[in-house]
Amino acid sequence: MTLNRRHLITAFATLAAWPAQVLAQEAQVDLGLVLAVDCSGSVQAEHYELQQRGYADAFRHRRVIDAILGGLHGGIACTYFQWSGPAYHNHTIPWTMLRSRADILAFAQLLGDAPRTIFGGGTAPAEAIDFGAALFERMPAKVLRRVIDISGDGRSNRGRPPAMARDAAVAKGVTINGLPILHMEADIDEYYEKNVIGGPGSFMIPARDYASFGDAVRRKLILEISSRN
Repeated sequence: MTLNRRHLITAFATLAAWPAQVLAQEAQVDLGLVLAVDCSGSVQAEHYELQQRGYADAFRHRRVIDAILGGLHGGIACTYFQWSGPAYHNHTIPWTMLRSRADILAFAQLLGDAPRTIFGGGTAPAEAIDFGAALFERMPAKVLRRVIDISGDGRSNRGRPPAMARDAAVAKGVTINGLPILHMEADIDEYYEKNVIGGPGSFMIPARDYASFGDAVRRKLILEISSRN
């Protein structure tokens, strides 16, 4: 089913207004997952759409659905935000409990229809990590693991060094996984390895370009959702 604009606005408003205490009544879930999507100036409109579609299609994939429902507690909590410069973050989709196939497909629909709200402002992965880590303070349920899944196609050119933010997040029990996109910088995966990812079981899966982003994010989600670290 495709949501029209009125239904989409209603869906976003309903999620945003959903009382945290109601969500907190749910049983413990296996993972709290923050999806942090690069919207810096190097990300052209078609690039954002490929990221957006890649995440949406991944959550519709049978293996991702099986990974979400196949954990110890049979579900995860997930949220999505856009980032670029130090002060540019938009918490686009609030924490959402995914504990059934219907939950997951509804979340995929929101991901696929999420409008881009940031169009530049530099590249500040450190502040994106800070923003993502702070979202765990508003978790709707207890989780076994906390993971930030950050995509990006360039080095930091604003804000503090990303390794500082990574180390601070890891000290709080957060794992940062990376999805570097080798679109503009062929060695951006090495940069993410040294400066961005960290924590128990952390890893990254590079995407050769935006066209291959969907395949990379699907493989990455299966691994990080299924992980027992």
